[in-house]
Amino acid sequence: MVLLKNFVNIFYVSELRKKILFTLGVFIIYRFGIHIPAVGIDLNALKAAMSSATGLGGLLGYLDLFSGGSLHLCTIFALGISPYITASIMMQLLGFTVPYLEQLLKEGEYGRKKINQYTRYLAFFISIMQSFSFALILESWHLVLNPGFGFRFTFVLSLTVGSMFVMWLGEQITQYGIGNGSSMIIFAGIVANFPSYFLHTIYAVQEGNMSLVAAILVLAIFIFITACIVFLEKGVRKIPVQYARRIIGNRVYGGQSTFIPFKINPAGVMPVIFAQSVLQIPMFLSSALSKYSAFKWLPDLLSHTSLFHMVLMFLLIVFFSFFYTALQFNPDELADNIKKSGGFLPGIRPGRKTAEFFNYILTRIGFVGALYLGVLAISPDVVKVFLEYPFSFYGTSLLIAVGVGLEAASQIESYLIEHRYEGFLSSGRLKDRSAR
Repeated sequence: MVLLKNFVNIFYVSELRKKILFTLGVFIIYRFGIHIPAVGIDLNALKAAMSSATGLGGLLGYLDLFSGGSLHLCTIFALGISPYITASIMMQLLGFTVPYLEQLLKEGEYGRKKINQYTRYLAFFISIMQSFSFALILESWHLVLNPGFGFRFTFVLSLTVGSMFVMWLGEQITQYGIGNGSSMIIFAGIVANFPSYFLHTIYAVQEGNMSLVAAILVLAIFIFITACIVFLEKGVRKIPVQYARRIIGNRVYGGQSTFIPFKINPAGVMPVIFAQSVLQIPMFLSSALSKYSAFKWLPDLLSHTSLFHMVLMFLLIVFFSFFYTALQFNPDELADNIKKSGGFLPGIRPGRKTAEFFNYILTRIGFVGALYLGVLAISPDVVKVFLEYPFSFYGTSLLIAVGVGLEAASQIESYLIEHRYEGFLSSGRLKDRSAR
């Protein structure tokens, strides 16, 4: 009953209600678009190719994380938000090496808008390259009705336009809805497949392909992993900050103590999304080259249940965890702001020593957070090796779904608290509604 009351409280805040309804409306448009097929595809041959656990079927099943199931159906939204995410990674990496982009990053709102504009242009060209490569792969697997220039042009055009539209939908969610638009688009695609996972499991038990004990064990493992994600995502390290007392006229300012919360996982789910996006490149290449006898071993090597893939995914997540944390937190700037506000950390001198302490704390916390992300991301894949379940599900999917869900819930809670509620995740009792 308490949870139901907390949910009802959302609809008392008109601004929050509009944001949630807008986000749901975008989800409906997105889910409608993934059922519009691209022209020129032999659907029967495609269905047969997708039944394979390796080769094209294994590749598209894995990459469907970003497209919500539309990639293996070759719909106009087949690329999903993937080109935009890849472009974002490239722009952030270039921001550390190109002086012009590095300067833009320091110019506040104007620089951010210019970077976003360049990211869109780069996403457009990446969409063209990915859709053209996808068309060549489909032709090599004989899944096209009329191969040639006409098919390639139409296919590339439809997928590129679809990808740009999905990117635009994500930006609209960021601006007018709840949460980060790109993350929410991926979240919608992942969650939409959950009912089919449960149905596949039920059918497998009914048909005798999976025992009831195994099904319960798989469910328990996923619930346990979800609980671990929630527990660790909420963990913080509180750094105490003391502010000196100042007497101005007849008034006394400062003198209070507060703290700075550093999350165990300061980077959120973005390292997992980045690592997943980077792995698309070698997986696309392996699928294209697997038609040749000399490269038939590549798809098995990069299969999500292979040891090589798990190790590579783990290392990429660790790398992007430190990389994204460095983008989000500047110890020197944080220490300088505290010093200007008349604050200090007990036992640590303001200025450079404080910045060094923040860097030390972020490194230690970031290492723990990176290990946590990497281990939980590959856990379902490890389970898949020892305990077969009748659907293709990946650890990164669960990590992204739970992480994005928690971020969205936290944003909803902040809106409720701002409007004098106790919050969506606590008791949720309405406070002084008439005072709004």
